[in-house]
Amino acid sequence: MAPSRRNTNGRSPLVNQQRQITSFFNKSSPSPTLLKTNQKINPSNISDPNPNPSPSPSPSPSPTPVTPSPLNPKRLKPLLVVGASTSPPSASPSLYGQEVVGRRIKVYWPLDDAWYEGSVKSFDSLSSKHVICYDDGEEESLDLSKENIQWFLESSSKNLKRLRRGVPAVRKMVIDDEEVEEQNNKGEEEDDDNNGDDSNDEDWGNNAVLEDAGDADEDTDLEEENNVADRAKGKKVEPKKRKLSGTEKQEPAKKSKTGVEAGKRAFKFSLLEPASTLEITSNGADNDGIAETYERFASRENQKLFFMKADRRDAKRRRPGDENYDSRTLYLPPDFLRSLSDGQKQWWEFKSKHMDKVLFFKMGKFYELFEMDAHVGVKELDLQYMKGDQPHCGFPERNFSMNVEKLARKGYRVLVVEQTETPEQLELRRKEKGSKDKVVRREICAVVTKGTLMDGELLSANPEAAYLMALTEHHENHPNEISEHVYGVCIVDVTTSRVILGQFKDDLECSALCCILSEIRPVEIVKPAKLLSAETERVLLKHTRNPLVNELVPTVEFWDADKTVDQLKRIYGNYNDIGVEDDGLDCLPDVLLDLVRKGDDSRSALSALGGTLYYLKQAFLDERLLKFARFELLPCSGFGDLASKSYMVLDASTLENLEIFENSRNGGSSGTLYAQLNQCVTAFGKRLLKTWLARPLCHVESVKERQEAVTGLKGVNLPSALEFRKALSKLPDMERLLAHIFSSSESSGRNANKVVLYEDAAKKQLQEFISALRGCEQIAQACSSLGVILNHVKSRQLHHLLTPGKGLPDVCMDLNHFKEAFDWVEANNSGRIIPHEGVDTEYDSACKAVKEIESSLLKHLKEQRKLLGDTSITYVNIGKDTYLLEVPENLSRNIPRDYELRSSRKGFFRYWTPDIKTFLRELSLAQSEKESLLKSTLQRLVGRFCEHHTKWKQLVSATAELDVLISLAIAGDYYEGPTCTPSFVGTLCTKEAPYLHAKSLGHPVLRSDTLGKGAFVPNDITIGGSDHASFILLTGPNMGGKSTLLRQVCLTVILAQVGADVPAESFDLSPVDRIFVRMGAKDNIMAGQSTFLTELSETATMLLSATRNSLVALDELGRGTATSDGQAIAESVLEHLVRKVQCRGLFSTHYHRLAINYLKDPKVCLCHMACQVGGGIAGLDEVTFLYRLTPGACPKSYGVNVARIAGLPTSVLQKAATKSREFEATYGKCRKASSVTDTRNKNWVDEIAVIIQNLNNAATNLSCQETICVGSLSELQDKARELMQRC
Repeated sequence: MAPSRRNTNGRSPLVNQQRQITSFFNKSSPSPTLLKTNQKINPSNISDPNPNPSPSPSPSPSPTPVTPSPLNPKRLKPLLVVGASTSPPSASPSLYGQEVVGRRIKVYWPLDDAWYEGSVKSFDSLSSKHVICYDDGEEESLDLSKENIQWFLESSSKNLKRLRRGVPAVRKMVIDDEEVEEQNNKGEEEDDDNNGDDSNDEDWGNNAVLEDAGDADEDTDLEEENNVADRAKGKKVEPKKRKLSGTEKQEPAKKSKTGVEAGKRAFKFSLLEPASTLEITSNGADNDGIAETYERFASRENQKLFFMKADRRDAKRRRPGDENYDSRTLYLPPDFLRSLSDGQKQWWEFKSKHMDKVLFFKMGKFYELFEMDAHVGVKELDLQYMKGDQPHCGFPERNFSMNVEKLARKGYRVLVVEQTETPEQLELRRKEKGSKDKVVRREICAVVTKGTLMDGELLSANPEAAYLMALTEHHENHPNEISEHVYGVCIVDVTTSRVILGQFKDDLECSALCCILSEIRPVEIVKPAKLLSAETERVLLKHTRNPLVNELVPTVEFWDADKTVDQLKRIYGNYNDIGVEDDGLDCLPDVLLDLVRKGDDSRSALSALGGTLYYLKQAFLDERLLKFARFELLPCSGFGDLASKSYMVLDASTLENLEIFENSRNGGSSGTLYAQLNQCVTAFGKRLLKTWLARPLCHVESVKERQEAVTGLKGVNLPSALEFRKALSKLPDMERLLAHIFSSSESSGRNANKVVLYEDAAKKQLQEFISALRGCEQIAQACSSLGVILNHVKSRQLHHLLTPGKGLPDVCMDLNHFKEAFDWVEANNSGRIIPHEGVDTEYDSACKAVKEIESSLLKHLKEQRKLLGDTSITYVNIGKDTYLLEVPENLSRNIPRDYELRSSRKGFFRYWTPDIKTFLRELSLAQSEKESLLKSTLQRLVGRFCEHHTKWKQLVSATAELDVLISLAIAGDYYEGPTCTPSFVGTLCTKEAPYLHAKSLGHPVLRSDTLGKGAFVPNDITIGGSDHASFILLTGPNMGGKSTLLRQVCLTVILAQVGADVPAESFDLSPVDRIFVRMGAKDNIMAGQSTFLTELSETATMLLSATRNSLVALDELGRGTATSDGQAIAESVLEHLVRKVQCRGLFSTHYHRLAINYLKDPKVCLCHMACQVGGGIAGLDEVTFLYRLTPGACPKSYGVNVARIAGLPTSVLQKAATKSREFEATYGKCRKASSVTDTRNKNWVDEIAVIIQNLNNAATNLSCQETICVGSLSELQDKARELMQRC
């Protein structure tokens, strides 16, 4: 038999041996399919427990064995070759030479019990060895005359290609055990990253094969791990290596990135239903094969998984429609359970409790997906089905982060089931504890969703926060009053450990909740089942973007305030060594402590936190997140006292209409105010800028401080600021990186010590740790360099942010400690930390103990030389035997009897003395202790790093603020035209009339680098103050720029209160507490609201919530209904805002009668967007837009001109122009403006007033008398008719 193989590519020895996934899902009864399709198989071959091929020649070809089906546990690999299957005589070293280079070959590895396919790459005539390149990329130098090999013949491949036509594109997975030689091979071991193992989807797909149509239908299932443990008994082994049989493939016209034919296929299925519900569409050449595959799946599932259809029940045997039915669980019938293998039972135990999740089931180095989960893997992850009737696919461990992120972002919940025991540990447990388990232990170690995703490539590339939001609600009922919504919210960003808590009262329209949802756009929502009101549910539907929604059972899962406080005291009590029985709240963070002490005013907020904690606990993130969480209180949402408002309120409608964060075209950031200001170079700076934009400042002093800081970063200090930006641009996302390091310091979930992982998780953690240290060092150096500007600025904010020990923490000593602790470069390259002497006392003690023993061994050698009288005696190491005393043969008679002879060579004998044995035992223990401490060095250093977590967070926070301030300073350079720093007049509490004045106001979003010089027309505008109208009633032609002006003013006010410069020569204003914007036509069909109802709902919020310090922008209110109704509503709303609210505002309209009604009103200023009108083709007016704000009202809207621009036919335009003139005449728009007309109108109004008064008198008389003179009524009627004719 050929010598045993070990990995020749330097792969590190792994902890667990894992065989091919064959009989995990197997019972021992024969497979009907097997018997049907392989009638020529010798029964003795099927039952043979040892399928190893014989090294001696076989007199006849062996029958083709098959891969086991679910009912046949024996793995019999099909031999897809024709040719010799024997080992050639070893006496002929030149039996194979250069002539076999390039040929396909199969090499048998006896200890793996497997044939590996590859090709002969080259031949070395000196050593008579061939270099074999295996299909997975590994290479090995072999003497083929001493190996058990098989050759592929050219004819066989052609036959296989012919047989594969029309076969489903499924792959066959072969997982091999790789043996490691028992002697020490540390020098040859390298990380998995450097070998050719199948590690990504691309390689996986390229190595996939299209199975032979003539093969038997097979299931590739999981082998019982106890069998593996038996074979591995007494020897160190490597875990499985999955190799995909690399035979020929079909030849599709187009290949996908995974190597599978990209015939356009679509799979539609339900996670909770078997594969029979799949709808399969394909226009590729493999249509018949795919249909056959799914027909096979459906047939099997109809027979075996019948309980998931008609008679489906949950774990408590409740049917759909029953009260408290839980669709997340599944009842498994006893007969079905009895038909399962131990491996199947383990999988179904997890799945039946988590039917709403996709299981990533860990087996050795791979994550496997079975049954309905396999369909998800194929559809969403581009995996390939394993061959057989059972849906099954999988991927290697190193692709975990990528694949879990893909599914989570698509809205799936992923349940990660990890191995927590090796086969050797299983065998030991069976021996020591008498356990009858046949499969290794596995445990749930993570639940990954949109809101709990902490790692991934897409996450790293996207700085936007993905918020998880828990929401609860209760109502306060007061006598004779409409009940109010009282909400409790908890908003969490798990990637940064940021937690925002709040409780607030809301109006009937849920305005505050809408504002929060529009700002944060949560990707996942946690709520108590059947507890939220219908209005709240409609708001969640309208103001979110397809979040993942989780309903928890109230009190039991969505905890109330009392249970939440108990859990918090337990968690933080453990951190601070304070017992729960002490009933101490001092262990809680300050924000939580304040909430708890508020009593009833915070019960909803604490309950929302309880729902969040329960949910995060299921994902193993609760304690990891809480320990280093940054708690914040939700800012005031507009329901507190005026003086307490620290931020301007921008509600959902305002954020959307002004396009602050999302544009109306595709929901992206292009063309938004955020995109204009976002010159930040760090991810954490971008997130802070978004927070600042959502909450502009209200306190004038705070705004002025920020303005001074922005000004201090311009001019002569700008070069220093740009150098600072350049240094920051190289940083990773430090906020997320620190949060990840802090959370990974807790051993839980996939980080738990008991979890069996094959990737070098410690190396990845070390690299992240070093990256964090380098990032902190770069930040400290950059801030120190920027500090030189403090000599030229007076800004208190900049002095605070750049002075060490104030806003900028002094981290130099801490960084020096870690820099002196170990070599960062060497540790990053090697993947392990060797602490410098004096850093770790425990490790130093262990090193000292090893040196002392080694010194004792040297001293012992000198004694032996003196004792035996020969100075040539020395120590040698042979294999695992170390410190062998090598003595010349002529001194063997002088050797004491208690010396143990271990080995010899020509002329020498090698011994262990009793003292050497003692020293070696001590040395082994000392080296083990040293290695153990070395492995734990990283955790101890990370622990020390986490002790200063407040400093590191503060360092990143200060850097983020500096990044945003520099961004605001730079953004002003992109405005077209002049810029200025806004001036504020008064405060929110002053009694003076609110005021706003802008000279040469440009547009904040239109950039100078995209517009030509002078392309945008600036305007002067004045609103409010003691001698100006508080409202502008704006008319003008369609497309004349009215909506643009409204947005212009609102965006500039936001910029001013953010602290940025604005595009104007001068800009003076009183602070604004809230901006209301109503523009555009949109409906909300999902909430049952028409366009007009949506418009009026937003207007109602405006009328109820606006104050005298608010800014209102109304664009064409009332156009969604009849002219009479729309005009009446528009005028009533304007009247309310002008007379009662008395706020500043702009009101654009096409109802020209409003301009007439407010012609002489001092509180309303009539303005229009100027234009020039000239004669055009076919007698139609042609309008030239001037975009200039001009005093006075515009006589017409010139809508026919827009119709002309849109390309309507001339005949239609002419008819429309005629009708327009008729309508204008009917509504009295074309009267001559003369004094005679005014006098007639006045007389007409007086006469109408007399008639109305007479009608009132007649009505009064009618209520008092039974009869009334008909003649008097007829007289009044005649007078009214006469007046109408005169009009």
